[in-house]
Amino acid sequence: MASVQVAFWVVLLLVALALAFDFMNGFHDAANSIATVVSTGVLKPAQAVLFAAVFNFIAIFVFHLSVAATIGKGLAQPGVVDVNVVFGALVGAMSWNLITWYYGIPSSSSHALIGGIAGAVISKAGASALVVSSIMKTVVFIFLSPLMGFLLGSVMLIIVSRLLRRSIPGRVDRWFRRLQLVSAGAYSLGHGGNDAQKTIGIVWMLLIATGYTAATATSPPTWVVVSCYSAIALGTMFGGWRIVKTMGQRLTKLKPVHGFCAETGGAITLFIAAAFGIPVSTTHTITGAIVGVGATRRASAVRWGVAGSIVWAWIFTIPATAFVGAIAYWVSLQIF
Repeated sequence: MASVQVAFWVVLLLVALALAFDFMNGFHDAANSIATVVSTGVLKPAQAVLFAAVFNFIAIFVFHLSVAATIGKGLAQPGVVDVNVVFGALVGAMSWNLITWYYGIPSSSSHALIGGIAGAVISKAGASALVVSSIMKTVVFIFLSPLMGFLLGSVMLIIVSRLLRRSIPGRVDRWFRRLQLVSAGAYSLGHGGNDAQKTIGIVWMLLIATGYTAATATSPPTWVVVSCYSAIALGTMFGGWRIVKTMGQRLTKLKPVHGFCAETGGAITLFIAAAFGIPVSTTHTITGAIVGVGATRRASAVRWGVAGSIVWAWIFTIPATAFVGAIAYWVSLQIF
């Protein structure tokens, strides 16, 4: 009986840690949803974070839990995950998020979590315990999601520019200030639908590993889903302003029409990824879309030095979080 009691409190602690990561994910990635509407002046910062948070939560009614299933059951071989692996994964991801938030670098919370899981699993059972196909799918989309955002954002701007080439600039600006609310809402919906599910997946993984949920269950408990969507929405409401500045001002200057095209291109990418259960980075996607819109106007409109530093952060995310996750796994062996 005593061991069950201890296991319960360990699980409770790790669920709380996972929800803290989810909150941090919303806080860290708020820039993905609001940077464009804030930088173009369509919404004030306080309005933008509330707007984005509402759509983060509404995503609970829109998306199937395909991404959660990939994280919860698709990254490690059955029987490998335990409380120590989950602890290592969360500490690795949260550490990287704090570092990149402090320096205002828009890195991926999603890939930070996947890197943490990989490092902890390898520490316990070696690389053969990973499901390589799922890991590689995620790695491929490190590069593919920003390219899709880049191309779709560029194409959107080209189409809009052709259609409105004879329109009065002031009228175009007024229309797209309204339309940008639609595109920002769609992107926030995709952000919630993709990123909240990653935390749902790791909590589901934890509950299966500790016997609180059957391994044959086709979906996680409802309380897990509601808690994770609530946590990411609350995190978004607090907003990571350091990263908002990088995304909305330092990469390229945006007008409402540019923000609309970037957000729409990014939202389409996220909706496609969620439909196929691929845990993509909302950060990578919107960064690619913003760069695509800027480069379509003219190459010099993009601050390529800033873009380059962001790409380096992307490259280091999984190795860095895997390293921290591995260390945290070994430390946890002394605790749990």
